[in-house]
Amino acid sequence: MDFYDSWDKALKDTSIVRSRVSSLRTFEDTQVPYIFLSPSNINDGDTVVRKGEILVQRPSLILPPNIPQFEGFQFEKEQGVEDSAVVNFLLVRGVTIPSLKYNNRTCSIDVFEGDVTRAIAHFANQLERIEDVTTGLLTGIEDVWQFSILIFICSQIARNTEQDLRRLMNEFRRRENN
Repeated sequence: MDFYDSWDKALKDTSIVRSRVSSLRTFEDTQVPYIFLSPSNINDGDTVVRKGEILVQRPSLILPPNIPQFEGFQFEKEQGVEDSAVVNFLLVRGVTIPSLKYNNRTCSIDVFEGDVTRAIAHFANQLERIEDVTTGLLTGIEDVWQFSILIFICSQIARNTEQDLRRLMNEFRRRENN
Protein backbone atom coordinates (compact mmCIF):
# COMPACT_ATOMS: atom_id res chain seq x y z
CA MET A 1 0.00 0.00 0.00
CA ASP A 2 1.46 3.38 -0.91
CA PHE A 3 1.66 6.37 1.37
CA TYR A 4 -1.38 8.15 -0.09
CA ASP A 5 -3.55 5.05 0.26
CA SER A 6 -2.36 4.57 3.85
CA TRP A 7 -3.30 8.14 4.75
CA ASP A 8 -6.68 7.81 3.04
CA LYS A 9 -7.36 4.55 4.83
CA ALA A 10 -6.46 6.08 8.22
CA LEU A 11 -8.71 9.11 7.61
CA LYS A 12 -11.59 6.86 6.66
CA ASP A 13 -11.17 4.20 9.35
CA THR A 14 -9.89 6.10 12.41
CA SER A 15 -12.46 6.80 15.08
CA ILE A 16 -11.74 8.62 18.32
CA VAL A 17 -14.07 6.82 20.71
CA ARG A 18 -13.01 8.72 23.82
CA SER A 19 -10.90 11.86 23.76
CA ARG A 20 -8.57 12.80 26.53
CA VAL A 21 -10.74 14.69 29.01
CA SER A 22 -8.00 16.69 30.71
CA SER A 23 -6.31 19.33 28.58
CA LEU A 24 -2.71 19.29 27.48
CA ARG A 25 -0.34 21.23 29.72
CA THR A 26 0.48 24.72 28.53
CA PHE A 27 3.79 25.29 30.32
CA GLU A 28 5.32 21.84 30.31
CA ASP A 29 5.49 18.67 28.24
CA THR A 30 2.44 16.38 28.32
CA GLN A 31 2.31 12.60 28.28
CA VAL A 32 -0.73 11.54 26.23
CA PRO A 33 -1.55 7.86 26.82
CA TYR A 34 -3.77 6.04 24.34
CA ILE A 35 -5.34 2.69 23.64
CA PHE A 36 -5.61 1.88 19.93
CA LEU A 37 -7.94 -0.97 18.95
CA SER A 38 -7.96 -2.64 15.54
CA PRO A 39 -9.38 -5.83 14.05
CA SER A 40 -6.79 -8.61 14.06
CA ASN A 41 -5.38 -9.54 10.65
CA ILE A 42 -4.43 -12.97 12.01
CA ASN A 43 -7.27 -14.11 14.30
CA ASP A 44 -10.60 -13.24 12.72
CA GLY A 45 -12.97 -11.90 15.37
CA ASP A 46 -10.20 -10.77 17.76
CA THR A 47 -8.88 -7.27 18.40
CA VAL A 48 -5.30 -6.03 18.51
CA VAL A 49 -4.78 -3.71 21.50
CA ARG A 50 -1.90 -1.26 21.15
CA LYS A 51 -1.25 0.76 24.31
CA GLY A 52 1.19 3.62 24.21
CA GLU A 53 1.83 7.24 24.95
CA ILE A 54 2.97 10.27 23.05
CA LEU A 55 5.14 12.94 24.62
CA VAL A 56 4.01 16.33 23.27
CA GLN A 57 6.31 19.27 23.92
CA ARG A 58 4.83 22.33 25.55
CA PRO A 59 3.41 24.93 23.16
CA SER A 60 5.27 28.12 22.36
CA LEU A 61 4.26 31.41 20.77
CA ILE A 62 7.47 31.48 18.76
CA LEU A 63 7.60 28.29 16.79
CA PRO A 64 10.37 26.99 14.57
CA PRO A 65 9.50 26.44 10.88
CA ASN A 66 6.73 23.88 10.22
CA ILE A 67 8.99 20.89 10.63
CA PRO A 68 7.58 18.64 13.34
CA GLN A 69 9.74 15.79 14.55
CA PHE A 70 8.29 12.29 14.85
CA GLU A 71 10.00 9.67 16.99
CA GLY A 72 8.75 6.16 17.69
CA PHE A 73 6.14 6.10 14.91
CA GLN A 74 8.12 3.53 12.88
CA PHE A 75 7.24 5.10 9.51
CA GLU A 76 10.56 4.06 8.03
CA LYS A 77 10.33 0.53 9.42
CA GLU A 78 6.69 -0.23 8.53
CA GLN A 79 5.90 2.19 5.68
CA GLY A 80 9.40 2.39 4.18
CA VAL A 81 9.42 6.21 4.35
CA GLU A 82 11.55 8.72 6.26
CA ASP A 83 9.94 11.17 8.72
CA SER A 84 10.76 14.15 6.46
CA ALA A 85 8.72 12.52 3.68
CA VAL A 86 5.79 12.20 6.11
CA VAL A 87 5.95 15.94 6.87
CA ASN A 88 6.14 16.81 3.16
CA PHE A 89 3.28 14.43 2.37
CA LEU A 90 1.06 16.07 5.00
CA LEU A 91 2.01 19.63 3.98
CA VAL A 92 1.14 18.97 0.32
CA ARG A 93 -2.33 17.92 1.48
CA GLY A 94 -2.78 21.07 3.55
CA VAL A 95 -2.25 19.30 6.87
CA THR A 96 -0.02 21.37 9.10
CA ILE A 97 1.09 20.00 12.42
CA PRO A 98 2.57 22.34 15.02
CA SER A 99 6.35 22.30 14.95
CA LEU A 100 6.85 20.33 18.08
CA LYS A 101 8.50 17.06 18.87
CA TYR A 102 6.14 14.07 19.02
CA ASN A 103 7.68 11.04 20.66
CA ASN A 104 5.53 7.93 20.47
CA ARG A 105 6.30 5.01 22.73
CA THR A 106 4.34 1.81 22.30
CA CYS A 107 4.11 0.19 25.73
CA SER A 108 2.35 -3.04 24.78
CA ILE A 109 0.62 -4.89 21.97
CA ASP A 110 -1.88 -7.53 23.06
CA VAL A 111 -4.86 -9.42 21.69
CA PHE A 112 -8.38 -9.02 23.09
CA GLU A 113 -10.52 -12.09 22.50
CA GLY A 114 -13.56 -10.50 20.94
CA ASP A 115 -14.42 -8.07 18.17
CA VAL A 116 -13.69 -4.34 18.20
CA THR A 117 -17.18 -3.44 19.47
CA ARG A 118 -16.70 -5.64 22.55
CA ALA A 119 -13.16 -4.30 23.01
CA ILE A 120 -14.43 -0.70 22.91
CA ALA A 121 -17.03 -1.47 25.58
CA HIS A 122 -14.44 -3.27 27.73
CA PHE A 123 -11.76 -0.56 27.61
CA ALA A 124 -14.21 2.37 27.87
CA ASN A 125 -15.71 0.75 30.96
CA GLN A 126 -12.25 0.08 32.39
CA LEU A 127 -11.16 3.72 31.88
CA GLU A 128 -14.41 4.99 33.40
CA ARG A 129 -14.12 2.68 36.44
CA ILE A 130 -10.65 3.95 37.32
CA GLU A 131 -11.66 7.54 36.46
CA ASP A 132 -8.86 7.88 33.92
CA VAL A 133 -9.25 11.30 32.26
CA THR A 134 -5.89 11.30 30.46
CA THR A 135 -6.09 8.23 28.20
CA GLY A 136 -7.63 8.42 24.76
CA LEU A 137 -9.42 5.46 23.17
CA LEU A 138 -9.43 5.11 19.40
CA THR A 139 -10.00 2.54 16.71
CA GLY A 140 -8.56 2.07 13.26
CA ILE A 141 -6.74 -0.33 11.00
CA GLU A 142 -3.51 -1.91 12.27
CA ASP A 143 -1.68 -1.40 8.93
CA VAL A 144 -1.88 2.38 9.31
CA TRP A 145 -1.74 2.79 13.10
CA GLN A 146 0.86 5.57 12.83
CA PHE A 147 -1.51 7.84 10.91
CA SER A 148 -4.37 7.03 13.28
CA ILE A 149 -2.21 8.07 16.24
CA LEU A 150 -1.26 11.30 14.44
CA ILE A 151 -4.94 12.04 13.76
CA PHE A 152 -5.68 11.48 17.46
CA ILE A 153 -2.87 13.68 18.78
CA CYS A 154 -3.67 16.48 16.30
CA SER A 155 -7.28 16.47 17.47
CA GLN A 156 -6.08 16.86 21.07
CA ILE A 157 -3.77 19.75 20.15
CA ALA A 158 -6.50 21.50 18.16
CA ARG A 159 -8.86 21.24 21.14
CA ASN A 160 -6.31 23.03 23.35
CA THR A 161 -5.17 25.81 21.02
CA GLU A 162 -7.46 28.59 22.26
CA GLN A 163 -6.83 27.73 25.92
CA ASP A 164 -3.04 27.56 25.36
CA LEU A 165 -2.98 30.96 23.67
CA ARG A 166 -4.99 32.49 26.50
CA ARG A 167 -2.68 31.00 29.14
CA LEU A 168 0.47 32.05 27.25
CA MET A 169 -0.80 35.62 26.87
CA ASN A 170 -1.78 35.80 30.56
CA GLU A 171 1.68 34.56 31.55
CA PHE A 172 3.30 37.12 29.22
CA ARG A 173 1.21 39.94 30.76
CA ARG A 174 1.98 38.74 34.29
CA ARG A 175 5.73 38.80 33.59
CA GLU A 176 5.45 42.18 31.88
CA ASN A 177 3.73 43.71 34.94
CA ASN A 178 6.35 42.36 37.39
